[in-house]
Amino acid sequence: MTSITEHLREIERVAAGQPSVRDDLVRHSWLRCLNDYRLDPSQRGQAHIVTAPVLREHQQQAEELIRISSSALEHLYEQVAGHDYVLLLSDARGISVAHYRNPKLDPALRDAGLYLGSDWQEARAGTCAVGAALVAQRPITVHQDDHFDAAHIGLTCSAAPVFDTLGELVAVVDISQLRSAVPRSSQQLARHLVIATARRVELANLMSRCEGHWLLRLSRAPDFIDSDPEAAIAVDGAGMIRGLTHAAFGALSARIGLAEAQGSALIGRSIESLFDLDADALPQYMRGQPARDRIVFANGQPQLFASAEPPAQPRPRVIHPGPASQPSDALPESLARLAGEDPDMCRLARRAARFAARDLPVLIQGETGTGKEVMARAVHNARSNPGPFVAVNCAAIPEHLIESELFGYAPNAFTGAARAGKRGLIEAAHGGTLFLDEIGDMPLALQSRLLRVLAERCVTPVGALESRPVAMHLISATHAPLAERVAYGAFREDLYYRLNAAVLKLPPLRERIDFEILTQAVLDEIGREHGERYRLSTNAYRQLAAHAWPGNVRELRNALAVAAALCEPPLIEADDLPEEIAAAHPVGLEAQLADCNGNVSELARRLGVDRTTVHRRLKRLRAH
Repeated sequence: MTSITEHLREIERVAAGQPSVRDDLVRHSWLRCLNDYRLDPSQRGQAHIVTAPVLREHQQQAEELIRISSSALEHLYEQVAGHDYVLLLSDARGISVAHYRNPKLDPALRDAGLYLGSDWQEARAGTCAVGAALVAQRPITVHQDDHFDAAHIGLTCSAAPVFDTLGELVAVVDISQLRSAVPRSSQQLARHLVIATARRVELANLMSRCEGHWLLRLSRAPDFIDSDPEAAIAVDGAGMIRGLTHAAFGALSARIGLAEAQGSALIGRSIESLFDLDADALPQYMRGQPARDRIVFANGQPQLFASAEPPAQPRPRVIHPGPASQPSDALPESLARLAGEDPDMCRLARRAARFAARDLPVLIQGETGTGKEVMARAVHNARSNPGPFVAVNCAAIPEHLIESELFGYAPNAFTGAARAGKRGLIEAAHGGTLFLDEIGDMPLALQSRLLRVLAERCVTPVGALESRPVAMHLISATHAPLAERVAYGAFREDLYYRLNAAVLKLPPLRERIDFEILTQAVLDEIGREHGERYRLSTNAYRQLAAHAWPGNVRELRNALAVAAALCEPPLIEADDLPEEIAAAHPVGLEAQLADCNGNVSELARRLGVDRTTVHRRLKRLRAH
């Protein structure tokens, strides 16, 4: 191991552009530490472990990934535990949300930051395996004096990123030692193990999130194709790609000329565009014939060995509006409708049903447009005696009015002319549910009053001397992490603890696997409003499936409402979609006709319409 002085001199040489024997990933990380983060390698840093509420929020957001990855992580730890490795699973922000270690080493592991809740962001910790893997999005070993901060020079760490089914980095698997054999080559096996584990976590995640679709496993060799493939793809019944492992993104993007960074463009693409097979041919690749005979072709040439697994049969869901004494998998009707066919939403609905049966404050988290108020109403309606539902958007009411709106005021409470009293919204929710949307925007002074209402179950109107009893169920919602607002003093910590126990985290639309079913449900709802029945052409569906949906379900509904207004019922075609969607994913009718060599009948067959519809649409397009 080099001395601190030698370490600093080498960093200076790298900064000056001189040659270095360091791995390129390490060298580039050093330069980021110097130039981007302005870190000083002569200053020894200290391990940073986040507070308990911040850790709890990170763990809740990663709850499903922690569950899915537990088997693969436990298997990895069994392989390395005898060598005093610690195993960390860090989220996409560098916070370790799960760890496996020898408890006897806890004091030393905490001091080194190899512990639950440790923050390994590169901008804070300097060059380290977790931080560098997050930035470079590649596996890496950072061995001893590869670390930028001299405080970490004794450590050796190997890490690999984990990507979700849409190609987004969501976690990092890391194994580290407090001390190790000196040669860097001693960590080659460790690096191989974390890469293999990250691949298994991605496969388990794909199987969980896409259990309603075909799973196509792919490898360059037939060995272990059924149990440990190199890559995997989820394909729906129409032959559209709905999710992939990261290795599949890399390999298949290159196959069709996309940069790996553009791999998300594969979502919504037909499997036929990659291989010489369609959805109807997938059963040929199921177990039952020798793995060596299961080969997929592209342009008539053999490409990869494959193993296909059919969609899991959905378990019948019991819908029962009765009390909580029903079987554990029974769902109230309001939550059953909301759950749809997405596994994550079904799990969330079961969780919500349990909360609805108890008098617990519920906190709903999710991006804008994910349906937080819809979920709040579903939880409210799932209660045995729901009563009134009173919704308040804390961000929409001016700060000088929100107190009187929530708490009401006594007669003559304000200076000036005599004024009658007013019952506040909290009292209006007596016997029912008060829904506080964007609660993170509530002024601090009112947060203390709300905390008192929750603790004492009474409300005191502005200007009143006496309190009035109030019994209501509180549901709040936010799109922003409340723990961060607590950290910089914008939200009361004691109120945060009150609200952050029963948490429902709504997934964004881009992560739901029941997109096709959800889209048709929204179309059916729009159709009922207008006395029509709508359906999507294949091309329109492909464009919708390829869209990122930053506005989530709200944006989807608006887009379909526009398309329904513009289309010639019952068929919605790609040209009927809003311009921002069509422009982002242009696949015009003329281009499709060219793909069919000008054969209108073939195009009509692909679109699932008759020839007259194609002729009518072509005429309308050519008129413009």
